[in-house]
Amino acid sequence: MAGNRSLTEVLSAVVGGIARCPNLVLARIWLVQDGDICDSCRFRPECPDRTRCLHLVASAGNPRGGSQDSTRLDGAFRRFPLGVRKIGQVGASGQPLLLPDLEGAEEWIADPDWIRREGVRTFAAQPLVFRGEVLGVLALFDAGVLGQAEFDWLRVFADHAAVSIANARAFEEIGILKARLEEENHYLRAEVSTALGLGDIVGSSPGLQKVMQQIELVAPTDASVLVTGESGTGKELVARAIHENSRRRERALIKVNCGAVPEALFESEFFGHVKGAFTGALRDKPGRFELADGGTLFLDEIGEVPLAMQAKLLRVLQEREIERIGDTRTRRIDVRIVAATNRDLGKEVEAGRFRRDLYYRLGVFPIEIPPLRDRRDDIPQLATHFVRQSARRMNGPAPRVTQATMAQLAAHDWPGNVRELQNAVERAVILAQGGPLRFEFAPTSSRDSVGAKALPGPVSPLLTRAELKRQERESIVAALKQSGGRIFGEGGAAELLGMKPTTLASRIKALGIRRNPRD
Repeated sequence: MAGNRSLTEVLSAVVGGIARCPNLVLARIWLVQDGDICDSCRFRPECPDRTRCLHLVASAGNPRGGSQDSTRLDGAFRRFPLGVRKIGQVGASGQPLLLPDLEGAEEWIADPDWIRREGVRTFAAQPLVFRGEVLGVLALFDAGVLGQAEFDWLRVFADHAAVSIANARAFEEIGILKARLEEENHYLRAEVSTALGLGDIVGSSPGLQKVMQQIELVAPTDASVLVTGESGTGKELVARAIHENSRRRERALIKVNCGAVPEALFESEFFGHVKGAFTGALRDKPGRFELADGGTLFLDEIGEVPLAMQAKLLRVLQEREIERIGDTRTRRIDVRIVAATNRDLGKEVEAGRFRRDLYYRLGVFPIEIPPLRDRRDDIPQLATHFVRQSARRMNGPAPRVTQATMAQLAAHDWPGNVRELQNAVERAVILAQGGPLRFEFAPTSSRDSVGAKALPGPVSPLLTRAELKRQERESIVAALKQSGGRIFGEGGAAELLGMKPTTLASRIKALGIRRNPRD
């Protein structure tokens, strides 16, 4: 017993060792665990407390009357409520029990036919006690008549068994914690290497302020949150803000992209597995729910979860319990769920692609993030933030951002939202080479790009050469007026237009523009 670190091996060694005794009919161990089959338990009417009971975890013996396999753990007596029947009384009181000279007709015997058929003469039960706590019950049925001396030896054996069980549990818990820490380290390293580094949520538009107010309201609670919005609007940032302003901030925020998890690996990724559960399961691995225990689980792209897997996800959210693949142990979890999607889940429910009950379970507190085109006031702050961030990452000075550049950014519709803006700014910083930022897209208006289909009649963006020259001339004249005729330097016309001063000077000469134009 002492040489084993696996609980299963310890339990097997205990009952297997006792089964070597020639008169032993059956030896069994029940351990105190959470109630799990209360609805179907034969002792339900007698059970005083359906939260904890004795679970049959090991069995061995030498059946004599042609009975079933003595190692079965799924028989009629696989559970005993604490305090109910002889086994339950020993488990509840912690007091041993010896009943010799059985005849098989005693009222307390649940299966007198089995007692007579097997020739059982003695029933003995010893509590498994470790540091004052009753871990379970060791019981045996023997064909001989045991006396006090044998019963005392069984007490010594039970004490050693209790220590071995406690040690095996401790080693298993250490293994679980070690695996969990390894997974958390791996996860955090991946997060650091791929993090966008957006920091706090940037912006002050009315739409974003409404989102911030909703975050402040829901963060202190444990309510499930459903964050919706177009791709790139910053749904993960909202999830992080909720986590950082909650009581769970000291534990991890675990992120899982539901759309990137293959259906065949869904249960393993979310609930974990034990070694040998399937081909390739070379070690125990905790799932995302275990890693997020005590913290927050961010289910990104929740709308991508296959319909068949949604039922399993719903059960975990309702029961707050998980079982690793290949494991019989049920683990209780305390996880807050923040889900996100760019889909309209209401329409998905109506179309039969998303479970209605799961939708209501996730959407206790919905938060909708407006697209960037609906909060253009945030674009200057975001652009400035991304410029500084990109420059810091590249160990260089931040390029100048001209008013013309800001106007150009504000005019773009950003179908990719904040993510597109960040990528565009980072690309522009790389190309700037110490000069002003330049972007490769032409300024457009929201009306042109979003509502173009609704406009009556054909819309042509084509301009003649003469019209292009006229527009260029008007832009340069306006810049010269604003700069007081200055081309070079800060606030000069070249900076306002995002052009090189030498290029602007040549265009002024080519277009015949005066340096100090009058109204």
